Amino acid sequence: MQRTVQGDVLLHHLTQDEWMIDPELLARSGRTARTLVKEGPLRLTIMALAPGGVLPEHHTDGPVSIHMLQGAAVFRALDNDYALSTGDILALAAGVRHSASSAQGCMFLLTVVHNPSAGSAVDSA
Repeated sequence: MQRTVQGDVLLHHLTQDEWMIDPELLARSGRTARTLVKEGPLRLTIMALAPGGVLPEHHTDGPVSIHMLQGAAVFRALDNDYALSTGDILALAAGVRHSASSAQGCMFLLTVVHNPSAGSAVDSA
């Protein structure tokens, strides 16, 4: 597969990129992801959770936004649950620990501002 993930101008048609999610990997692991853009500090990743899929608690060193493209999920952050469905957007400040689960399965666009000088980008502990 040929795809450009960095450059001065990038155009992605999400309806085409959604099909890049590997359904076998999704079924096997309960989640999968594909980076769409990796330019300087900006990371855009399309992620999918299978029905019953879980994204364990973690944090990033930069701010995060989640834009629900299909389905529904519950994100947990700061001892609160945030139920997201298609079209919803959730933004988290840098360092906020969060997790997610999806009863029916979902696909979302994850945007992260990566800060390489702050150490590791993701801590899954």
